[in-house]
Amino acid sequence: MRVVLAIAAKDLRQRLRDRSAWVIVFLAPVLISALMALAFNNNSEFRANIGVVDLDHGPAATGLTQVLNSPELEDTVHVRSYGDESAARRAVDAGRVHAAIVVPEGFTQALHGGTTAPVKVLDSVDFGLQAQLARAVTESYVAQVNADRLSVATAVAAGAPQRDVPELAAKAALLRLPEEVRAEGLPDDALKVISYFGPSMGMFFVLFTVGFGARGYFIEQQQGTLDRIAAAPVGRGALLLGKSVSTFVYSLAGLATVTLVSWLAFGASWADPLGVAALSVAMAVCVVCLTALVIALVRTEQQAQGLASILVFALVLLGGNFVFASGTTPLIRRLALFTPNGWALRGFTDLGTGVRGWAAVGAPLLGIAAFSAAVALVTALLLRLRRTP
Repeated sequence: MRVVLAIAAKDLRQRLRDRSAWVIVFLAPVLISALMALAFNNNSEFRANIGVVDLDHGPAATGLTQVLNSPELEDTVHVRSYGDESAARRAVDAGRVHAAIVVPEGFTQALHGGTTAPVKVLDSVDFGLQAQLARAVTESYVAQVNADRLSVATAVAAGAPQRDVPELAAKAALLRLPEEVRAEGLPDDALKVISYFGPSMGMFFVLFTVGFGARGYFIEQQQGTLDRIAAAPVGRGALLLGKSVSTFVYSLAGLATVTLVSWLAFGASWADPLGVAALSVAMAVCVVCLTALVIALVRTEQQAQGLASILVFALVLLGGNFVFASGTTPLIRRLALFTPNGWALRGFTDLGTGVRGWAAVGAPLLGIAAFSAAVALVTALLLRLRRTP
């Protein structure tokens, strides 16, 4: 074990003497993640300015306005009234409101029977989320109104006299749909940009150590360093293990630096520090496996650098290191599950939204472990084939 630690310490000293190693693994990821957090800052509160055009002037239309002004939406929705649809359309086009709801004439009367024009939602391509909110509230309210209409119609069909229809409609308006959806289970805290891009950029630059490690191996081979070590009473296993330990420590130190600086300096937050540590350790182990794979596949320093670069950029592009996973296509989201960094980012995202423990990191750790095991198996087969005459 003393020999393994001596080899690892020697490799670490060599890397730390290289200024580019400090920049790539420690400085660059912190700066890039901070810049991306500033560029994609999402800490501002979500607000929706909704216009309402009440052409009905009845209690049913007033009820929709009351829903929009309810305590549940008061921190999110601000309501503005307009006299006609054209005024609301101009306000939406000018950006004074994000969307507008037009309640047609006869909307309340339709509760007593008959039909009316549908409720319209005027939206803008510039404010898609606010338009979705307006449509969701409107559709929910209209569903309740249709349920009220159905209850009144059912009572009339069962023999209730027409003179009781207004009273029945008033009673029906107090009813609520018997089934409703309520979110429960996993927390849904807002994900800070730095909580995603901090570890994302850390993993991106740490993956570059695959190229550094592979190149260093071939440089030492050309210089005869490996032969001199092999000539000493040191087994090949101790040599490989020592180099693996140095790569692991170097990678883990880079990830730890980025996460700590993101937390202390930029306000990143994750629900479970142990989960962050587990994901970082798993990614450091994966970097060791990838470095060994590159060494097993190539014969020269130049080949190692080229293959490592292709491998790194393929992983970060598929894994979602440059964009939020939710903003990609379904195909890319599926492909990300074949990459260790994609699984790790999934874990960091859950941790950043308040999920704790195994629920956040269980599947990501298993995904990273499966990828690392597959890489290690392929590497072992390649090394065995290389030794076979």
